[in-house]
Amino acid sequence: MYNVGHREQMSAYWAVGATTVGVRVEEGVVLASEKRVSYGFTVTSKSAKKIFKISDHLGIACAGLIGDMQAIARSLRAELRLYELDTNRKMSVRAAAKLLANMLFSQRYMPLMSETLVGGVDDTGSHLFVLDAIGSLIEDDYAALGSGATIAIGILEAGYRKDMNVDEARGLAIKAVRAAIERDALSGDGIDVLAITKKGAEERFEAVK
Repeated sequence: MYNVGHREQMSAYWAVGATTVGVRVEEGVVLASEKRVSYGFTVTSKSAKKIFKISDHLGIACAGLIGDMQAIARSLRAELRLYELDTNRKMSVRAAAKLLANMLFSQRYMPLMSETLVGGVDDTGSHLFVLDAIGSLIEDDYAALGSGATIAIGILEAGYRKDMNVDEARGLAIKAVRAAIERDALSGDGIDVLAITKKGAEERFEAVK
């Protein structure tokens, strides 16, 4: 029989690491995530993509299993494209987040192992939604997910202002992920950043020394 200490050690070994953050300001939304894929104490990749541009006005950022993240991105991208073809207009950010929440809830007995941020800009302004693996849906101004979230959220909490511009939001998001990388062994190897405004979506990569 395993003792409690051994069970905790095994749980840590199979943990999936990540740090993903989102920041919403009046001009738009910034999503940022590091690129390391680790299973327990083993780093399996240093170039994973955890942020996905779904359309010119919407993106998602995930923390969890890479395959499940990719499945979520493919499904949501296809649903948005079908909606645009059927209605000849863009789906709102709230509707896209609710659609994804319903998709995740429908698989609650065999859930996709990923926490997800949905961010974007539409006619009603900028929005950021937080979803767990079974479709819980919460709108917020900023959020952090993954094994480094407890570190990143402190940086966001201290630095966030409602009157920030997108460049300031991008800098805060990078600072939060960088702090998590320095303290969380399961996160690292650079930062992908997606900034979404009414002008469109812009992706960047930030190296971490």
